[in-house]
Amino acid sequence: MKETKIGHSLKMAGGIAAAAGGFLAAEYAGANYLFERTLKKGKASTERTINMAGTDWEQYYPYIEGCKEWQSGQYREDVWVTSRDGLKLHGTYFPGCPQPLGDENEGWQPEKPRRLILAFHGYSSQGMSDYTSLSKFYIGELGCGMLMADERAHGQSEGEYIGFGALDRFDVLSWIDYVNKRFGEETELYLHGISMGAATVVMASGQKLPANVKGIVSDCAFTSAWDVFSHVLKSWYHLPAFPLMRIADGIAKKKAGYGLKEADASKEVEKAEVPILFIHGDRDTFVPRWMCDKIYDHCGSPKKKLIIPGASHAESYYKDRTAYEEAIKGFFQF
Repeated sequence: MKETKIGHSLKMAGGIAAAAGGFLAAEYAGANYLFERTLKKGKASTERTINMAGTDWEQYYPYIEGCKEWQSGQYREDVWVTSRDGLKLHGTYFPGCPQPLGDENEGWQPEKPRRLILAFHGYSSQGMSDYTSLSKFYIGELGCGMLMADERAHGQSEGEYIGFGALDRFDVLSWIDYVNKRFGEETELYLHGISMGAATVVMASGQKLPANVKGIVSDCAFTSAWDVFSHVLKSWYHLPAFPLMRIADGIAKKKAGYGLKEADASKEVEKAEVPILFIHGDRDTFVPRWMCDKIYDHCGSPKKKLIIPGASHAESYYKDRTAYEEAIKGFFQF
């Protein structure tokens, strides 16, 4: 009888162990799927991102198309830098001054910009796409130069895995170095980021930046990859963060070279020295407003905040262009 009870207990323990092993295997498979679907180049879908963000872009298409037509008529150059880990990164440079027409164009060289906007796009996008409309404002109205970077694993830039700001913050330094070597530190430099690009430039604020970096514009930044993934798991898939996120974090460290908690914008801004303008929509369900508020509250440098009523994710400029543009003009006089 005693041996029978022991045998029964061992069978139960074996069954529990097998079930636990099956559970862990399923969780690992789910975490790996999450990792591959969101961090690997070519797997991140722009259409899926747009759907999840929930912004109704169709209403703005006529305006965007008009800006795109204007942008396509401007002089631009493809430019490249090498990241600290050896990736070739692409950007599109607009000098922000009119190009002569006809025969006058032969041998023409653009002037050195007095003020240049170094722009970083959102997740699964690319520089020229996210800044179609803002380029008309920055270049056409304010006369700024613009350099729109393709972040690693996006557009024409190399990279197998998306950096979610944790890696890209160091790429910002490579772009700043390129600008300063080409134009000198007399050119005023402002960093502008949207969504993941905003997280990138805000995370870069914790680095030692050259004196000619005069300010940062952050449009709907998230605090960290961990926070935004956890939010999406809960709001979209109705799944708890634990243990999926912990496993995904380990996979990211092994394959992509960084942890999902590695860079937290709310911690990086504590070390910031340059002024930062924070912009966010109060109806953003993809990157909720609390993330903006948390980063703002922790910011150790001069700061301003603009909350656009009724704006969802990355919609602030289109929802209220006047408020957005006036905020930037005022920021330049900070």
